[in-house]
Amino acid sequence: MVSKVRSFGLGGISGYEVSVECYLSGGLPHFDVVGLPDAAVKEARERVRAATKACGMTFPVSRITVNLAPADTKKAGTVYDLPVMLGILSASGDIEPLPRDAAFFGELSLTGELRPVPGALPMALSAGRSGVRHLFVPADNADEAAYAEDVAVYPVAHIRDLMLHLRGYEQIEPSTPREPVAQHNTSPDFSEVKGQENVKRALEVAAAGGHNVLLVGPPGAGKSMLAKRLPTILPDMSRDEMIETTEIHSVVGLTSRSNPILSARPFRAPHHTVSAPAIAGGTSNPKPGEISLAHNGVLFLDELPEFSRDVLESLRQPLEDGQVTISRATASVTYPSRFMLVCAMNPCKCGWHGHPSGRCICTESSVNRYHERLSGPLLDRLDMYVETLSLDYEQLRKHPNSEPSAVIRKRVNTARDMQRERYRGTGVSCNAHIGGKQFESFCSLSDACDKLMREAYTKLDITARSYDRIMRVARTIADLDASKSIEIPHLAEAIQYRRV
Repeated sequence: MVSKVRSFGLGGISGYEVSVECYLSGGLPHFDVVGLPDAAVKEARERVRAATKACGMTFPVSRITVNLAPADTKKAGTVYDLPVMLGILSASGDIEPLPRDAAFFGELSLTGELRPVPGALPMALSAGRSGVRHLFVPADNADEAAYAEDVAVYPVAHIRDLMLHLRGYEQIEPSTPREPVAQHNTSPDFSEVKGQENVKRALEVAAAGGHNVLLVGPPGAGKSMLAKRLPTILPDMSRDEMIETTEIHSVVGLTSRSNPILSARPFRAPHHTVSAPAIAGGTSNPKPGEISLAHNGVLFLDELPEFSRDVLESLRQPLEDGQVTISRATASVTYPSRFMLVCAMNPCKCGWHGHPSGRCICTESSVNRYHERLSGPLLDRLDMYVETLSLDYEQLRKHPNSEPSAVIRKRVNTARDMQRERYRGTGVSCNAHIGGKQFESFCSLSDACDKLMREAYTKLDITARSYDRIMRVARTIADLDASKSIEIPHLAEAIQYRRV
């Protein structure tokens, strides 16, 4: 007898339907799984056999063939344990044929408990699009999967609970998702920072418009300290951003029952020894890298010149396109990677080049070699260059009297709301990503501003890309001022941030 059970797999951060077909026939007992399964899928045979017997059910003594269709797509992971077990039980007549509008996925323990699997939300979203109305998932995945619309998600803790539900004895109640509420980090706070008003202003502008920033200054000036406070002033996430970000983190197993959805913008800070595949994504079964995990958030690279050249150059295309495509022999997947790049570096190898104390011991050629680790095209993709100066003794002794992060974040949220309303329906949410018609419509200049921009373009040897960056930053500064048009002070401040 042949049975079919609907299930789902993962391709990148998108789910796709998998039909689990089970065939029982005469002959010597044998259990085979076909349809390009990996080692984890093949090992489902022993988990299914043990879990079936542990739950007091009879495992059929016959030749069992399980096909995972489409058979030309590689299947990975432990998500097919549950549908394989149900397919065998249905084919052997132990349970009634399963409803066509129901789907199942989950990993089995040897005792029949269901364990969580990565990628529950993408698979649940795909289930809703595929016409599935009843989705049975491990209990630890249910809160996450329940954020998918148009599908009822049933949490299954043990196979016995599922058998009772399918036989109509004890019904499992579907999960009801909590409406996600935007959250943000509250510590460390900007009010604790002494001095550095120019850097705090620059980070406020960057947060309001989603701009990329490079902080340059000597050791101990506070570059890393300020960057790590950036999450406390980032704008609130929209529901769509939460769902999209959670999909990426779910694929790599970074969600949990206690944290089913990401409601705060991610802040990723990889060490400078990170490899290019870890940044962009990779392995034989391509997984998201750091730039995708930072989607809708911040990627912070401290000690920028210490990163390897191939790591830094791998950032160039995602910074422009907002996505990264990973190609392997077995698959090619595209991950979103729309993030704020925040970098910090010293002006030279010893860190003191240009400092009034004269402590720098680097030669001119050494300084040049240090700077040459960063390519011109990469630097051109950064919107703002901010000098971070050392504090003198008097500044250090003063009690900090800075604005708290909550006050700054309120201004950032107001500016970002203006941008969302301005670009509604265009797929753009902030000034850093505008282009084409939006750029021409909302970044127009008066005659006085045009004259200032012309002078800066000539004297500073600005490239066409740098011109675009200046205009976008100026548009953000105008938004923070609640100005409908870009004025001379807005443009002058934006030009100042392009001085290397």
